[in-house]
Amino acid sequence: MSPQSLFVIVFTDRPGQGALRAQHLTAHIAWLEDQRKIVPVGGSLRRELGETPVGGLWLARADSKETLDALIRTDPFYLAGLRQGWEIFHWSKANAERLELI
Repeated sequence: MSPQSLFVIVFTDRPGQGALRAQHLTAHIAWLEDQRKIVPVGGSLRRELGETPVGGLWLARADSKETLDALIRTDPFYLAGLRQGWEIFHWSKANAERLELI
């Protein structure tokens, strides 16, 4: 078994969809909890504290970008039509031996 790679995924939400995000947030959080071995850290992105999120960011471990892309397409936010797009980046973590989670 080959070691899994580290990735960062940056999501962009469709503009003006705060109500849609709120409607599916509980299902999305539960889904992320089920995916915690692949996505140990995730959260929303805001331009300013207290504003409606404009997207999200995940830190992930997977075999490939394709694996993550397929996973994203099962996320309640994706299924609800919230996601406008995303980018999946290979991540080379500094201090690789330090596995501390925020």
